[in-house]
Amino acid sequence: MKCLLALLSLLALPALADPPKLYGRYEYFELPELNQTLKAKMDTGALTASLSAKDITTFSRDGDDWVSFRLAIKDGDGQLYEHKVARISHIKSRADENDAEEESGDVAQRPVIELTMCLGEVQRTIEVNLTDRSHFNYPLLIGAKGLREFGAAVNPARRYVAGQPDCSR
Repeated sequence: MKCLLALLSLLALPALADPPKLYGRYEYFELPELNQTLKAKMDTGALTASLSAKDITTFSRDGDDWVSFRLAIKDGDGQLYEHKVARISHIKSRADENDAEEESGDVAQRPVIELTMCLGEVQRTIEVNLTDRSHFNYPLLIGAKGLREFGAAVNPARRYVAGQPDCSR
């Protein structure tokens, strides 16, 4: 009898959790710290989020690691941003990004920052690595960790389900 009750308790657990919110494969994200709203690809195959940046330079300030960068986006104004580094990510480059790195087994080191983002009416702070994504269609990629922070599930047949971000409420 105790085993049966334990089993029924375990079966009821998923029903207690909040179901994920369904978003499209592409969504708009507001990045208030950068005063930008960008189109993003929601990518369940990627682990981390990536933001398109150029002129990426790490430096030290008051004993902490910092990074300066410019957004590598269409119609970018060239503004220089500075942000505290959360960590350095070690990422093996994919063959379609850089064949030479893949063949040599090199690992790219990317600075990771924590950025506040707004999706629909939901605001979260997630880790984002900085890399030049200007050759991709979307300057922002949200990976599985970011999707989890937003409680998101992705329907690849849908686009821009959340509409324009509005976290001012």
